[in-house]
Amino acid sequence: MNKVALVTGGSKGLGKAIALTLGEQGNKVIVNFNRNAEKAKLVIDDGGEAVAIQADITQEDEVKRLASEAENLFQEPITILVNNATGPQPELSLQDVSWEDYLDQLHFTVKAPLLLTKELMGGMQSKKWGRIINIGSEVVELGNPHFSNYVTAKSSVIGMTRSWANELGGYGITVNTVHPGFIPVERHGEVTEESAKGYVQHVPLKKLGKPKDIANTVGFLCSDEAEFITGQNINVNGGNTFGV
Repeated sequence: MNKVALVTGGSKGLGKAIALTLGEQGNKVIVNFNRNAEKAKLVIDDGGEAVAIQADITQEDEVKRLASEAENLFQEPITILVNNATGPQPELSLQDVSWEDYLDQLHFTVKAPLLLTKELMGGMQSKKWGRIINIGSEVVELGNPHFSNYVTAKSSVIGMTRSWANELGGYGITVNTVHPGFIPVERHGEVTEESAKGYVQHVPLKKLGKPKDIANTVGFLCSDEAEFITGQNINVNGGNTFGV
């Protein structure tokens, strides 16, 4: 593909798998991280042509610096943006949750993608080609209790994706969201299908997914082969939910 791709929260978990997959496809990859420089370095050591750039993507000045550093390094604009970064996800009852808890989730799920898209869309428009992939969650359909702060934030991505797809489609820019199911990553600790049997028993495929399952879907949506797919919300969860 040989494009420049930015993966936010790319030092671990789903972001790491996505960054590595986009690198394997021949893209130049920017692994964005906020704190974990060591893990970000491991990703670029394992990948193809990649660099790690620190930035707090919830801050406008940091987003501008990130974009400027990336363009100076690769001498071409970022045309693939994967909005994957997230923060802590506390489970809070409706009695205990506050507006500030909602805002904490919206900063990563809505504000950061907005800042990044506004900063990068000009380069995509000039190329008449772009891919924006948001990472959602199956919780928007499950409506998990004691999790309304996170569920609300991820639900907002659905409308955002559809609106952006309509606005940017004329420039050859597609916008889609991938909604993972429960995919064990580092922050979950050791998870086996036996220990997660309460979840797995409701999944038609009767197994847990892997980060690579999400990465492969993102990789396809970023390819030329997916040029006629936009505004879509795609569940990658073994059939645990069936559509948004």
